[in-house]
Amino acid sequence: MSIETDIWQWLDNVVIDLNLCPFARKPRKAKQIRLALFTDRDLSQLDQFLLQELEYLMQTPSQTVETTLIATPYCLAVFEDYLDYLDQAQWLLERAGLEGIIQIASFHPNYQFSETQADDPSNLTNVAPYPILHLIREDSLEEVLKRYPDPEQIPENNIKLMKSLTQEDKARLFPYRAPLKS
Repeated sequence: MSIETDIWQWLDNVVIDLNLCPFARKPRKAKQIRLALFTDRDLSQLDQFLLQELEYLMQTPSQTVETTLIATPYCLAVFEDYLDYLDQAQWLLERAGLEGIIQIASFHPNYQFSETQADDPSNLTNVAPYPILHLIREDSLEEVLKRYPDPEQIPENNIKLMKSLTQEDKARLFPYRAPLKS
C-alpha cells in the first residue's frame, strides 16, 4: 500500500468508523480534507512546508479545504523528536499570527500521553500510521461543537472505546503499532 492509502484507511477505519472525531465524517465525505505529504528526509525543510500549508489553508475557502493533515513519513519517527517538533510547529503558528485561528492536533505511530504507560490503550486515540500534524480551523471547530451534545465527553468516550477493543481489533486497526497488552 502507499502512504496516502495508509492514511486514508486510518482516517476512514479508525477516526471515522470508530467515531473518534465525530466531526471528520462530513468533510471526508465532501472531500474537504487535504493530505499534504512532507516526503523530504531533511527535517530542516519542514518549517517552510508547514508555513506553506498554513498559508494554503488560510487562502482556501473552508468549502474547498476544511482541514489539512501534514504527514511526515520519512522523519520524526522517534516520538520524542516528534514532540519537540510539535513545540516548534506551535511556535511557527504563533509567529504567523494564527494562534486562535488554526490549532494543531497531533498523531503518531508511537503516541503516548505523558501520564500513561506505553501500553495504555488510551494512547491509541492519537495513534496514526505516520507522524501527522492536523491543522484545524478553530472557527469551524467552534461551530460544530455548538451543535454536538457533550463535546467534553469525546476524549473520555474515546478512551473507553480503546479499552474495550480486543487484541484482534487492535492488531487490525493499528497494524503499525507494536502489540499492546489488554
